[in-house]
Amino acid sequence: MSSSEKYYGPDFNALEKQDPEIAAVVISELVRQRQDLQLIASENFTSAAVLSTMGSTLSNKYAEGYPGKRYYGGCEEVDKVEVIGIERAKKLFGAEHANLQPHSGASANVAVYQAFTKPGDTVLAMSLPHGGHLTHGSKVNFSGKWFNVVSYGVRQDNELIDYDQLRDLAIEHKPKMICSGATAYPSLIDFEKVRQICDEVGAIMWVDAAHFIGLVAGKAIPSPVPYADVVSFTTHKVLRGPRGGMILSKEKHAAAIDKAIFPGMQGGPIMSAVAGKAVALKECATVEYQNYAKQVIENCQELARGLETAGMRAVSGGTQTHLALIDIRSTKVNGKVADERCGRSGLSLNKNAIPFDPETPAVTSGIRVGTAAITTQGMGKSEMGQIASFIARAIKEGDDENKAKSIRSEVHQLTAKFPVYPEPKN
Repeated sequence: MSSSEKYYGPDFNALEKQDPEIAAVVISELVRQRQDLQLIASENFTSAAVLSTMGSTLSNKYAEGYPGKRYYGGCEEVDKVEVIGIERAKKLFGAEHANLQPHSGASANVAVYQAFTKPGDTVLAMSLPHGGHLTHGSKVNFSGKWFNVVSYGVRQDNELIDYDQLRDLAIEHKPKMICSGATAYPSLIDFEKVRQICDEVGAIMWVDAAHFIGLVAGKAIPSPVPYADVVSFTTHKVLRGPRGGMILSKEKHAAAIDKAIFPGMQGGPIMSAVAGKAVALKECATVEYQNYAKQVIENCQELARGLETAGMRAVSGGTQTHLALIDIRSTKVNGKVADERCGRSGLSLNKNAIPFDPETPAVTSGIRVGTAAITTQGMGKSEMGQIASFIARAIKEGDDENKAKSIRSEVHQLTAKFPVYPEPKN
């Protein structure tokens, strides 16, 4: 078969010719990703193989339904893709059932609510100010508007989940479902203890593993799958797949989950994304990925230590995952300003509330940093001290334009040694 016959979609030259304005943005974003340090905990760099699926002709195919049970004709090939992805997910995570169709992590969470609850039911989930997610009951989110969400949090003395409070609230409110998982919690969750509480009150155990499922895939931290009725997550972040969602569940819940996603929550899946998820799952089943996942944690621990050496405080005493939550009040700079100063200095991270934060959510007293992306680039523990220094200097001195420019130059010198999507060698 000739190269022209093998053509399947992406052609940057064609884009550049047809729409140079958009092509220019694509390239400038590549430059930004290459030059700056990407420290946002929810971001990563997919492989070129994953990227190639996302721009393929698979994006043209409508496939409402499930393999072998579609509402459109011509699904024979995309059925193969989805079946491969499902089997890879089940094998990688030791799950009884897998659904790769959710468009996002939030979409997956909508499906979980729909599968196990009705509007007005009581759900127990982690408080947003203590590290939870919008879909865990925030009043500005569907979850807080449609359900009676009771929030638990962390202890004030150690900033770890207060399991005694969790149990007491479960006994008092008898929730239909209990959610564990968070978006800004740097420690491990005791899934066995949560399971015991769920069994005690007859609640569905739901784990939102969006942030840490990649570490589970890499066998770097314990898995929630043996304990949970249902596990939802994003397929990007540490997992390093395309932006999207996935759900794992016990077989007895398979029909409810599938029905909640289609037709309950969405129509046709994005088959190019399903293919990208399948590719990422294959990548995750390698020794190389396992080494990567372990390195992510080691890097994050080293980065947190470096920031503490610079006078800031790591929430909960440090991190056991890919992210660290840093209390920066000692710098006399709030999270919002720190975020802005770091941005000017070539450091992409985000402001974040800390537990019992005296500042508003729009301001915050902390920042959140992650090491998934920089570890993908090949950086190790030896680079973390340097990055911690960049962050500390940017927070304390980044209001000075010249100093911010100097830090940015040093950042670019570092990232040049670890290029993202390097040019192919001839």
